[in-house]
Amino acid sequence: MSTIKNRWTPLLFSGVGVAAMFLLLVAGGIIAGAAKVRLDLTEDQIYTLSAGTRKILGKLDTPVTVHFYCTQSDKEMPVPFKAYAQRVEDLLAEYRQVSNGKIQIKKFDPQPDSDAEDAARLDGVEGQSLTQGGLINLGEKVYLGLAVICLDQKAALPFLDPQRERMLEYDLTRAIAQVVNPQKPNLGVLSGLPVFGQPTNPMMMRQGGGQEPWVFVNELKRDFTVKQVETTAEKIDDDINVLLVVHPANLSEKTQYALDQFVLRGGKLIALLDPLSIVDSRNAMGMQNMLQRAASGGSTLDKLLKAWGVEFEVGKVVADKNYVTMVNRGAGGAGPEPTWLSLTPDAIDRDDVVTGQIDSLLLAGAGVFSGTPAEGLKQTVLLKTSGNSQLVDKMMAQFGGDTGKDFVASGKEQALAIRLTGKFKTAFPDGKPGGGTEEEKDEAEKDQAGADAARAASLKESQADGVVVLVGDTDFIYDQFCVQVSNFFGQRLLRPFNGNLNLVQNLVEQLMGDSDLIGVRSRSVQNRPFTLVKKIQAEAEMRYVSRIKQLQGDLDEAQRKINELQQSKDTNQRFILSPEQQAEIKRFQDKELQTKQDLKEVRKQLRKDIVALENRLKWLNIAGMPLLVTFAGVSLAVFKRKKTAAK
Repeated sequence: MSTIKNRWTPLLFSGVGVAAMFLLLVAGGIIAGAAKVRLDLTEDQIYTLSAGTRKILGKLDTPVTVHFYCTQSDKEMPVPFKAYAQRVEDLLAEYRQVSNGKIQIKKFDPQPDSDAEDAARLDGVEGQSLTQGGLINLGEKVYLGLAVICLDQKAALPFLDPQRERMLEYDLTRAIAQVVNPQKPNLGVLSGLPVFGQPTNPMMMRQGGGQEPWVFVNELKRDFTVKQVETTAEKIDDDINVLLVVHPANLSEKTQYALDQFVLRGGKLIALLDPLSIVDSRNAMGMQNMLQRAASGGSTLDKLLKAWGVEFEVGKVVADKNYVTMVNRGAGGAGPEPTWLSLTPDAIDRDDVVTGQIDSLLLAGAGVFSGTPAEGLKQTVLLKTSGNSQLVDKMMAQFGGDTGKDFVASGKEQALAIRLTGKFKTAFPDGKPGGGTEEEKDEAEKDQAGADAARAASLKESQADGVVVLVGDTDFIYDQFCVQVSNFFGQRLLRPFNGNLNLVQNLVEQLMGDSDLIGVRSRSVQNRPFTLVKKIQAEAEMRYVSRIKQLQGDLDEAQRKINELQQSKDTNQRFILSPEQQAEIKRFQDKELQTKQDLKEVRKQLRKDIVALENRLKWLNIAGMPLLVTFAGVSLAVFKRKKTAAK
């Protein structure tokens, strides 16, 4: 009897243990589901509400209603969209929980010809005909969108694209901020580039319509009242507190004076300068205009920068071997371009609220800032190069020169973007510059008393601390450098592929005094660049660059000698070579062949470290987990065997 009891005891305990574990798991799932508790193990906590969102929700004093429209039919709703809809619903539940009930969620299933479908249309949420198997589904439409409502204000997200999931928290939080604070502050934009778009030219109708405003302008319009300021402006309107200046090429002294007085009266300035604007060069019609624009002084604020103690090199762009970008060169294929900087977190100030959570930027043909800020000003470097950088001639960089051939690292980090804060002094101590035309000069002479009064009214120093942000590139806010634009059945969807768009929005919002959205948006694009691979590549290039230069010089010398011997032939014997000439040409041809082989071998060695790292990572990914599981299993078996033997 005792034998039978001993035989069934382990099975009984095992059964009870399994049942207890099952009940615990079910109970834990029910409790977690009801409480909407999520465990976020990602490095940057991307599935946890950010501090910015929590601050905005914590300040709510008026109920906000979210109408969530989602098709529930399994037949019409694809599985990926249904799974995404569940994640959206989970996020909305977390918003409601954090807001202490101020966020109210109402879910609707817009079936055909239903009241919910009519409500979706009134809220600005439209159904979409999705594709199935490459064909358009001509059946019922699918709804996946929401509308945020507070009193008489409404903001709609017509369609929630799963590929834009990383932007979901920002889009939702911004919509809440818009309906709670419908009054938009004024933002001035002064630009030497067509950032506001261009109307259709009737003479060029066959070549296509006009240009849409740049994406960053449309994005800023969602949060601010954007006012265009002419490049010839002699005064900045008093209702503008933040001014964004883009590529101020050839600004007159009168316009620079207007910017000077704007800063001194307490206005906040963001200036995007550029020694080489790729967008501006592309807009030039004809090679002659392209050459003229490339050879021009780029864009700078020379009078103001000098007064602020800052220097900006407009004749050179910076090349950095640590942040090279692979650029498509057409028929030549893709190749590394060191003047196109793919910045990683090492180049970005991680302690600043504007850039702290941006992890990737793309700057093309950027310039650098140097000098010592004037007395009373403090400088903060937001973006910088590595020590493996060098300034190169911008003409060579634009027209295909080999900027890496004679590369010599400067050994010092250089500032790509800076913020100046403190008491600014005027760059125009004598007041507003005089008129440029003869009529203006005559008028000024006639009204000398008025001129003296205007000079006396000119501000000499800011009364309170001011802020000026300087960035050494303008191309980074052009659509092709920051976002991928797609058309989803008539809707224009944006998917940022770096932090460029985030940067300009963060700068504007911080200077506007509302920095809560900065931490939300910066989480939307989180890349994982292969920084170790780039570092190995840069170190390998440094080791072999002198050898490559020597071999390339030998190759050029051999080719030059062959050409000289060919040209030195007698004109009467142009097809006959002396034995000495033949031997000399043969010797240099052999040397040319050997040099090419050596050069090929050196370049192969240059890639050796990178290939080795790739192989190690590949084997680690393939065999690492099976080996770990095998080791754990063997260890457990050995442990059990020893424990059994001890009994």
